[in-house]
Amino acid sequence: MPLAAYRRALPLLRIPFSVYLMPVFWFGLSALRLPFSGWRAAVVFGVLHLLAYPASNGYNSYYDRDEGSIGGLRQPPKVSRELLHMVWLFDALAVVGAGLLSLAFGTLVAVYLLVSKAYSYEGIRLKKYPLLSTAVVVVFQGAYTFLMTQVGVGAGHAELLAPDNLLLALVSSLFLCGSYPLTQVYQHAEDGRRGDRTLSLRLGIRGTFVFAGAALATGAAVLVAAYWWRQEPTHALIFLLATGPVVVLFLQWARAVWQNESAADFDRTMRMNQVSSLCLSAAFLLMLLWQQ
Repeated sequence: MPLAAYRRALPLLRIPFSVYLMPVFWFGLSALRLPFSGWRAAVVFGVLHLLAYPASNGYNSYYDRDEGSIGGLRQPPKVSRELLHMVWLFDALAVVGAGLLSLAFGTLVAVYLLVSKAYSYEGIRLKKYPLLSTAVVVVFQGAYTFLMTQVGVGAGHAELLAPDNLLLALVSSLFLCGSYPLTQVYQHAEDGRRGDRTLSLRLGIRGTFVFAGAALATGAAVLVAAYWWRQEPTHALIFLLATGPVVVLFLQWARAVWQNESAADFDRTMRMNQVSSLCLSAAFLLMLLWQQ
């Protein structure tokens, strides 16, 4: 039955996993000082997290054809043409939905989707190049999405291009620079089999943790400095308190990996993603409510 084939393909869109990217959304909103529409924010969230990100996940899965665990799925089903059909549908809905908010937001979403295709498509396959693929992910899932969210809710050019806002956009990319290699750390065998020389594979397991720790610490330091510059010390305090559990979990995981590299597994990676996503989202959401 055709419908059964689409149901089997649906998990490969990994919609629940897309929610792990929501800290950038809340971060972008919390950085705005001028009022914005709540319903527009809800539409932006839906376009990004329920349509655009799942479409990117599905397209990546279609060309990766993973046999082992991937982000959000311990045992991914086999890919099929139906998965690609769903990807195109979600792409179209994301661009149309974004375009109904504004032409600028629709264009930014379309560019994001095209870049995500270049990351995975076998004819281009940016994923094969460790530095280039990392730069693409760090920029487009970090600063680009941060600013795209603000465009979606109707922020003006003056607010978007304010130096302090651009500094916060940079922070979002620094956080991605630290977290992205950690999402690859359990897939070295799978990536090596496909010929994808990911940054984590090049760094090695221990090197990945050192790199991630340095990038995340740098991002946190710049963020606290940015909040101080913006005269928002309460935001800095909220961030430091909310990310305490993330720091503890990361250090515990790193210690376990130093003792036995097999600790860099799927379960611990997913737990790190979950805890960091929830803690960061809670921090930025609390800042947003504090401002209101």
